[in-house]
Amino acid sequence: MKTIERIKVSLNPDLKIRGILLTMYDKRNKLSSQVEKEARDYFNEKVYSTVIPRNVRLSEAPSHGMPVLIYDKSCIGSKSYFSFTDEFINQESTIGSAA
Repeated sequence: MKTIERIKVSLNPDLKIRGILLTMYDKRNKLSSQVEKEARDYFNEKVYSTVIPRNVRLSEAPSHGMPVLIYDKSCIGSKSYFSFTDEFINQESTIGSAA
């Protein structure tokens, strides 16, 4: 939050947070669950429902010089990004219709 406030003060006073995407999430790791809970408690509806899991294929893609959606579009990481895209676009249509 301090970084966002610094950017607002020095570069862009109109900066707004559209949403927060949790990435590198590992459901086996208690810390991931704690971070998710704290983010959802603090930011409420700003945290997207979609969570991007920690995934080997996501880590491998850059070393092959490819985005993961091309490297392996069927891995769980890619599927999660597709899901996020749907959520983001649906949020956009909700925001647009509210204006």
